[in-house]
Amino acid sequence: MITAILIDDDKNLREGMKKLLELFAPSIQIIGEADSVASGIVTMDTLKPEVVFLDIQLNDGTGFDILEKVAKKNGAITSNIVFITAYEQYAIKAFRFSALDFLLKPVDPEELQKVIKKIEAVLEKNNDYAHIDLLLENIRKKVDNFKRIALSTSDGIHLFNISDIIRCESEDNYTKFYIKNTKTVLISKTLKEYEELLTEHGFERIHQSHLINLKYLKSYIKRDGGYVIMEDESHLPISQRKKERLQEILKTI
Repeated sequence: MITAILIDDDKNLREGMKKLLELFAPSIQIIGEADSVASGIVTMDTLKPEVVFLDIQLNDGTGFDILEKVAKKNGAITSNIVFITAYEQYAIKAFRFSALDFLLKPVDPEELQKVIKKIEAVLEKNNDYAHIDLLLENIRKKVDNFKRIALSTSDGIHLFNISDIIRCESEDNYTKFYIKNTKTVLISKTLKEYEELLTEHGFERIHQSHLINLKYLKSYIKRDGGYVIMEDESHLPISQRKKERLQEILKTI
């Protein structure tokens, strides 16, 4: 069994979550509950659960306050964190950059099962929790222009500077990252998901299979149907409908 606690200031929501877990995630054992920042800190610190289901907005603060204080006291967070939240664009963006799981209220059973499967896989790897530090760093700074991204691979979660990502390539439902001075990294998410995250960081989708960091673009070649040459010497095709936009972007660089 996987030990877990629930931190939410709404008792009805805690009860509803327990019923969902009983029905759709029988491997999860709830060993404690809390309804505030103060009681959440004590519960996390005392019970040391493998998983914390954590609401963002609490009566006396936020779920981030709990993580900050527990991390400060113990040196690090050593539980898997699953945020449960109403739709908050900024927080969700921070979760995605930090490879942290979240569930939107009302919790969808299918999404819950997906999250539990990921947690089970993570626990088998004995992961560290540096990506939680990344989340707290981003939340603390309250900036949209995140500098680092956490990528969850088959062997763990790794942090990279966004500026070091040369390009991303689609492989069916996976995305392969080509990163400066690092071996390629394969992630079990679609290229579209990373296009949404990285476009504002100077990345451009030039083809169904290719998302490039314009910083590493060496040449745009018009012959042979049109292609680009990147700093890693890769030659990547440009789709017909992307050519005009890429040419417009290059005029501004």
